[in-house]
Amino acid sequence: MVDSRGALAQDGRRAERLELRVPITPMQLPAVRAMAGDLAIRMDYDLDSVEDLRLAVDEACATLASVVAGDAPLTVVFETTRSGLHIEAWVPTTEGVDVPRDGFGWAVLATLVDAVEGRPATQGQVPGGDGSTAPVAVITMDKFLPGQRPAELTGGAGQNLSVAR
Repeated sequence: MVDSRGALAQDGRRAERLELRVPITPMQLPAVRAMAGDLAIRMDYDLDSVEDLRLAVDEACATLASVVAGDAPLTVVFETTRSGLHIEAWVPTTEGVDVPRDGFGWAVLATLVDAVEGRPATQGQVPGGDGSTAPVAVITMDKFLPGQRPAELTGGAGQNLSVAR
């Protein structure tokens, strides 16, 4: 079976997808954090992982808020599978704008999830986009359930270290 990103579903089941589109305001961004936490709890993540996902979504939203064009909304797409949670967040930008991947915020984000990527893209390349070539900045994150981390992400330089609490 094929999930919405086109990858074969190893568990024989289609990924479930939820899309949120909210204004980037202090009043609306907590809804995105709450959705991440709710999904993580329903997927049986442990409490530390639930809080990590909430913080990661906060950091991704703050990063994207720094590059959004005008008052365009933030789009966040959550995909749940048996292996974990995949999140793609994006905002419209102006041509040539990239996702800032330096500094303390990005380092924190990278420790909270199993895989993270920030990049420029177009509306046609992101889930929930309008199919055009209008530029966007996108952050993708994966948080795997215990024992579900893909082999290519285990061990070596790609492994994230936990942060002492």
